[in-house]
Amino acid sequence: MTQYFLSLPHDSSEEPTMENIDPAELEKLIAEVDAFNTALQDTGAFLFAGGLQPPSSATTVDATSDSPTFTPGPFVKADEYLGGFWIIEADNDDDAIEWTKRASRALGSRVEVRALQEAPAS
Repeated sequence: MTQYFLSLPHDSSEEPTMENIDPAELEKLIAEVDAFNTALQDTGAFLFAGGLQPPSSATTVDATSDSPTFTPGPFVKADEYLGGFWIIEADNDDDAIEWTKRASRALGSRVEVRALQEAPAS
C-alpha cells in the first residue's frame, strides 16, 4: 500500500468564507464530501483529512539562525492556496486516481493527487 496526498487548491487568492456560499449549495457540498469520506472509511483507504484555515491565519517560522523569526501571514504570495486535503492509502496510482476523481466530483472542484515519499530502508 502506498499513501497519497489529495489536495484541494483554491483558484483565487481571495479567501472564501462559509458566509459567501449559498446555504443550499453548502448543504449539498457537505453531504457529498461526507459520502466520499464514508466510502474512504468503509474501504479502509481513509487515513486523515482536514480543511485548512485561510492563508491570512498562517505564521511563518524561520528557525535557521540563532534567533528564530515569526512572521504573520503566509510565506509566499500566491494566486492559489491549499484549502484542504486527504491522506489516503491505495494499492497503486490507478486506484489513487479513482479516489481523486470521486473527491473532485464531491467537491465540484479540481483535486491534485501525489504519492508520499517513502522513507529509505534502513
